[in-house]
Amino acid sequence: MTSKPVLAIVAGSIVLLAGATAHAGGFSRGSADTDILFEKSNFDLRAGVTHVVPTRKFTVHSDPALVGKSYTSSYTVPSVAVKARLADQLACAGTYVQAHGGDTNYEGRTTAGKLVENMGVDEYALTCSVNFQVGSGNLHLLGGGFVEQFNYKRTQLADIGPMVGAPVPVLVDAGLRLNGTDYGYRLGVAYEIPDIAFRTQLMYRSGTSYGANGNFTLGLPAMAGGPQTVAATGTGNLPQSVELKVQSGIAPGWLAFGSVKWTDWSVQRALVVTTPLTGAVPDTYNWKDGWTVSGGIGHAFNERVSGLAAISWDQGVGTGWDLSSDTWTFSLGGSVKDNIGGEFRGGLGFTYLTSASETRYPAGQNNAVGANWAYAFNLGYKLGF
Repeated sequence: MTSKPVLAIVAGSIVLLAGATAHAGGFSRGSADTDILFEKSNFDLRAGVTHVVPTRKFTVHSDPALVGKSYTSSYTVPSVAVKARLADQLACAGTYVQAHGGDTNYEGRTTAGKLVENMGVDEYALTCSVNFQVGSGNLHLLGGGFVEQFNYKRTQLADIGPMVGAPVPVLVDAGLRLNGTDYGYRLGVAYEIPDIAFRTQLMYRSGTSYGANGNFTLGLPAMAGGPQTVAATGTGNLPQSVELKVQSGIAPGWLAFGSVKWTDWSVQRALVVTTPLTGAVPDTYNWKDGWTVSGGIGHAFNERVSGLAAISWDQGVGTGWDLSSDTWTFSLGGSVKDNIGGEFRGGLGFTYLTSASETRYPAGQNNAVGANWAYAFNLGYKLGF
């Protein structure tokens, strides 16, 4: 029989693996901690935070001032889950996570284009599980809904030369702010045999679409009427996904686990921003669908201390329009029980980001990045009673 402390750290490792995969799989960041539904206590709380520090240095750029500089910014992924057992066969969990995001900084730019870009998608969800005894284990039916809040900010250098009749580029600051909300659902099925720490789970999460609203400010000089702020809209799509997760005890005190996830990133063709001053301007992605494969092993050193090691491969979704590429993440995690029924969790992740090149733009406008590294650390706490 596998020692229970090993089971306690598996869910924590999933948060680390998701957060540590920097700039892979489109805008993927974190996953809702619905695994809390399998905890046996009547009430459970799990909270954690993952901080990711990626590096992506340009080896080729249409603006020579950016060559050799990294455009990726550090980011933090919070996750909170609270579960209540409402009956012997029914449990529900409220979760919060930053599901998607992207942060870039083109410090030193000398040509028209983005300076700073920040995008975050916060997910608030309620998911429930109904379970039935089937054979030597339990069958779980999972389902629930979520609301996503989309927030986007961008500052850039804009060329207003044509607007003021200048024969050369005239660069001014411009700012864009967008906000939107959409709704979705998740459905799943799981089967577990607690005596051997076996569980397999298949979960579907629906996609979302946005018609975000906000404003665009163009820093025109006094001769052109001064700064102008106009209404702006943005449209885009975030993907549906299907994930299969499996874990099983393999020896006393040892647990193996793995997952395969498909994400429909091909729905995100472009983020199209429309304003009266600029018309419709797309940020083109034309991504393909992505796959993420993870696996690892956990071990209970004693009744209070457990550890794990894991590896994750995330397929880059780029098709030559941007710089998304394959990544490999190596993670180490641990769990220590305290004296009041709680548990501290932590981990480290190191991600190898493979090189990438754009190929779809005219000569002289395709950028490239070399192979780089990212690192992440995760801290969390669990309490159940």
